[in-house]
Amino acid sequence: MNEDQNKDELEMNKDQHIDEETLFVVSQTFKALSDPTRIRILNLLCSNEHSVNHIAEILNLSQSSVSHQLRFLKNLRLVKFRREGTTLYYSHDDNHIMNLLKQAIAHASHV
Repeated sequence: MNEDQNKDELEMNKDQHIDEETLFVVSQTFKALSDPTRIRILNLLCSNEHSVNHIAEILNLSQSSVSHQLRFLKNLRLVKFRREGTTLYYSHDDNHIMNLLKQAIAHASHV
């Protein structure tokens, strides 16, 4: 390998460096997607918004468990909510992640 090729390779490696903040966000996103309950919640929110009670009822989970998972997802800005009276309605907040989730589900169902 000549000196110019080495320089080009070093430049490419620099471009592939991930800063610490990005690395943290990516790892937290995959952590969120590694939990079956969170996957079920996000999949449900893929098509429509739902209240905590409705999510709990549909997925046969406790309201406490759903609230806990939604708080985790909200902190990562993967879900958002709107208030109507005393009820909070949750929906997804990141189309990129929803597309990633749909692709992962499609991939897994073809295996």
